[in-house]
Amino acid sequence: MRILVLAGPEMAAEFRRKFPETSNGTQFTFLQSHSIIDEQLGPSDVVFDFMLHEEPERLSLYAPEQVVFCNAATIQLAALVKASGVEKPCTLIGFNGLPSLFNRPVLEVSLCDKRSESKLIEVCNELGTEFLIVADRAGMVTPRIICMIINEACYTLQEETAGIEDIDLGMKLGTNYPKGPFEWANLIGIENVYKLLQAVYDDTKDERYKVCPLLKTKYLKGEKFEL
Repeated sequence: MRILVLAGPEMAAEFRRKFPETSNGTQFTFLQSHSIIDEQLGPSDVVFDFMLHEEPERLSLYAPEQVVFCNAATIQLAALVKASGVEKPCTLIGFNGLPSLFNRPVLEVSLCDKRSESKLIEVCNELGTEFLIVADRAGMVTPRIICMIINEACYTLQEETAGIEDIDLGMKLGTNYPKGPFEWANLIGIENVYKLLQAVYDDTKDERYKVCPLLKTKYLKGEKFEL
């Protein structure tokens, strides 16, 4: 199986940690830009595209017979296909491609078409990973929950009810989470957290996902939380 991975340096490294190259015949090619994708598409059976959600129109580059895994943490696959203008897209499968959340024992995925499940099973068997299918909605499941917790923590910090260190420690001790909300926010990326919450709020209009002003300010200023 020939797999093309389109990702920046950080996510390419996380992909390699989750799927180290083995001797089972799987061949990996890594690219950091869509601009040089054309020459690599032909020989690729499977593509993991961490950037397609940013340029949906590039869905037209993929042939109907190709299996394309798209980072769908902040976008519904159905919305991506509609935005692309492609009438008969490739076999499109969403995955949780956020930093620090991709390299987990279970690959969180969504399907644009239920008939794609057989291809999903084939690829995951080849890569030796378990998977969990979730509904095709912005935020998926794990990213939505974690980012909601981060948002609530930001409200607590904004109201000066507790400090960053106390909130992080309380979350780890009280819920046995591996990381506190602010530690997680920095790892996932403030911009990613902001965009995911905004996408989920636009989708649901649920007040739980309305972005805290403090978090929005951090995003606009390009700042991290000082741990």
